[in-house]
Amino acid sequence: MMWNWLVSGLATGATLLLYDGSPLHPAPDILWRLAADEQATAFGTSPRYLTALAKQGYAPARDPALGGLAALRTVLSTGAPLAPEGFDFVYASVKHEVHLASISGGTDIISCFCLGDPTAPVYRGEIQCAGLGMATDVAGPDGLALPPGELGELVCRRPFPSMPIGFWDDPEGKRYRAAYFERWPGVWHHGDFASRNARGALAIHGRSDAVLNPGGVRIGTAEIYRQVEKVPEVLESVCIGQAWQGEERVVLFVRLRDGTTLDEALRKRISDTIRSSTSPRHVPARIIAVDDIPRTLSGKTVELAVREVVHGRPVSNTAALANPASLELFRDLPGLRT
Repeated sequence: MMWNWLVSGLATGATLLLYDGSPLHPAPDILWRLAADEQATAFGTSPRYLTALAKQGYAPARDPALGGLAALRTVLSTGAPLAPEGFDFVYASVKHEVHLASISGGTDIISCFCLGDPTAPVYRGEIQCAGLGMATDVAGPDGLALPPGELGELVCRRPFPSMPIGFWDDPEGKRYRAAYFERWPGVWHHGDFASRNARGALAIHGRSDAVLNPGGVRIGTAEIYRQVEKVPEVLESVCIGQAWQGEERVVLFVRLRDGTTLDEALRKRISDTIRSSTSPRHVPARIIAVDDIPRTLSGKTVELAVREVVHGRPVSNTAALANPASLELFRDLPGLRT
């Protein structure tokens, strides 16, 4: 969908800056030097990239070669929920006077159900508002709107300008309706676990089909990732629910820094970090180290694929993965048998 956005950017007369390669090679300043040299006004990024910068201790705001990123006015973050700590990092370590917009939408709609508003205040951990032309709402199990603060399904209650009208090779529209309108007829069901506050701002808590359910309590995976990111030894992680003895237990897989071992002391520190800011229900029953985390070509962690492998089920559409071989790291793990 970024191709469409970029073409639209050209249509407005904007100049595009594209970088092909690792955003941290040969050094973590590579993208920021490009932005400073070309006087970029908007910088598009992801929570994972911002976390990687924080863990490496690199702060563009303290790099004298960047000149304070004088032209930069907007930082856009998407691809995953941006934790409150990500907001803190941008304003403390990138630039204080900047509009940080956490945005959420989808490739299928080439748009955003919720996004930033440059005329309104930014609050840490929040997506400022619904997109123009989007009847965005948060629905409960009955499809009705939930009150502020309650977690439910992200929906759009009316047609919107960029809504796709069908799928390729689906002449009767069966797959199209099944994908978005089967749960609540006439209401677009996007598949994100979300909440809205009294200000009308939204928060995305992960994919609703990846929501954890230990002891009957629904937990968004983003709530756990937000805490794990605070542990310096953990580079990235993926969290799933494993069916176990008639219930579901939370399992956390972590990729660690080189030279770091997942011993009992580190396991306890990870668990304590999660528990201290959430609840005992959020603490994983198992924490297991792996050498790689499967992700899509656009860098998104694929929780569902990991869950299918752990349960011995086939994974569909592995062609969409940047590192499909990593799935084998999760197959028949001894730590998941007890």
